[in-house]
Amino acid sequence: MRIVRYSEERKGEWDAFVRKAKNSLFMFCRDYMDYHSDRFRDHSLLFYEEEELMALLPANEAEGVLYSHQGLTFGGLIMGTEIRQYRVLECMEQLCAYLRDRGFKRLVYKCIPHIYHSQPAEEDRYALFRCGAGQSEITASTVIKLSDPCKRTKGRKAQISRARREGVSVRLLETPEDYRRFMELEDGVLEERHNTHAVHSSGELWLLHSRFSEEIRLYGAFYEEKLIAGCVIFCYPLLVHTQYMAADDTARQLGALDLVIDSIISGLPESVQWLDFGISTEEGGRILNEGLIAQKESFGGRTDIYEKWELVL
Repeated sequence: MRIVRYSEERKGEWDAFVRKAKNSLFMFCRDYMDYHSDRFRDHSLLFYEEEELMALLPANEAEGVLYSHQGLTFGGLIMGTEIRQYRVLECMEQLCAYLRDRGFKRLVYKCIPHIYHSQPAEEDRYALFRCGAGQSEITASTVIKLSDPCKRTKGRKAQISRARREGVSVRLLETPEDYRRFMELEDGVLEERHNTHAVHSSGELWLLHSRFSEEIRLYGAFYEEKLIAGCVIFCYPLLVHTQYMAADDTARQLGALDLVIDSIISGLPESVQWLDFGISTEEGGRILNEGLIAQKESFGGRTDIYEKWELVL
């Protein structure tokens, strides 16, 4: 087993492996990862058994720590379907040796939730345990099993019906101006309610959409021809993730965002098994936003977790 640090000349090899991996996500492609390369010092790794590429690790380094890439929601080892448990254990052991040899003090590792896997891909969790790592964060995300969802609440159904009665319409939005208007709405909501801003600017989100037009989509709700609510979704083979959701005061009164979510769900192909609303926790999972998670659960979702592991080297 040998480990090679990623460099630009390996982009084609990296992307080709991502496309066939059993826990592959489009955000692991270099055209996604590198859009914010100015913010992170990339230290992604490729794992070879002789000349055969066995696994990838999207990662960055900062102050003596190797992170599962901080610019991504999650992203541990990306693995092919042929890799076996003993090989993943060897990958993790070699990773620890690689990091110690280069003076790293700690590994921070974000697992990919199982619902994003096309085949079982939790060999890395066992390998982390074997190497002495421990869980440092568990965050609660709300997920709908689309083939057998839990019941929606009466209030949620009523809001969807009200939005339809009031003439709210939902459209797929596909221009830079659409993305600019939505992100203005999103940032306004985040600043008012959480004193924060979106991770992506409208320009960055539009750039990513232009590179991944089938995977990144924006749906907007209109009332009297004004954008009042919207949702950006990231589309994976088996799952859709709501990356951003926003609604102004009018939208909240009319149930416009509820109609957007309902329209997205009703338009998904049967091959999509899950809808992931994302986390409703703060401070690494130690604080639960009960109002936010209740809103998501009212659509028929229940909790799945995102995990972060840490290993002192």
